[in-house]
Amino acid sequence: MSTRDEPNAGRTGRAGRPGPAERLLETASALFAEHGIRAVGIDRILAESGVARASLYSTYGSKDALVVAYLERLDRRDRARWEGAVAGEHDPIARILAFFDLALASAPSKGFRGCQYSNAATEFPDESFAPVVAHRAWLRDTLVELLTAAGVAEPDVVALRIRLIYDGALAGSKLERTDAPLRRGREMVAEMIGG
Repeated sequence: MSTRDEPNAGRTGRAGRPGPAERLLETASALFAEHGIRAVGIDRILAESGVARASLYSTYGSKDALVVAYLERLDRRDRARWEGAVAGEHDPIARILAFFDLALASAPSKGFRGCQYSNAATEFPDESFAPVVAHRAWLRDTLVELLTAAGVAEPDVVALRIRLIYDGALAGSKLERTDAPLRRGREMVAEMIGG
């Protein structure tokens, strides 16, 4: 369930203060990223956002829908971050390596929490969240497009290998609490595609 098209989504309230929907989503996003989705209850989200329970249910309907909204926002944010990072870059190899560069820049400040999409999938092994599936498809499609532009043979196969290295580098960084796996992953990809 997405709240982007709902007329009563409450994006801004009085005096420019974010409305209830935005405060709920902002608070939930921060808490889910830091503590995990299952570890954060609705009562904590409501208390920290300063929003009434009725607003949660009238805007999102349930915690499940709030989780989907969080993942949708995460996907939009990550795509925009990458687009911003490569805006002036025309070399397809550099654009591919930018995925690793962004992870290297953010992992320490986020406490090496790994990939939030992977974290969500781990917490809900029987669920397939549409925003997670969409994000992974976007990453694969973007890699294929860039590899094709770079003239790399078998771009579909190489894209899947790069995504696997990226996934592993993020997981390794989380487990080791260091950016070393991300650096090694970036080096492996650069060697593979000639970057």
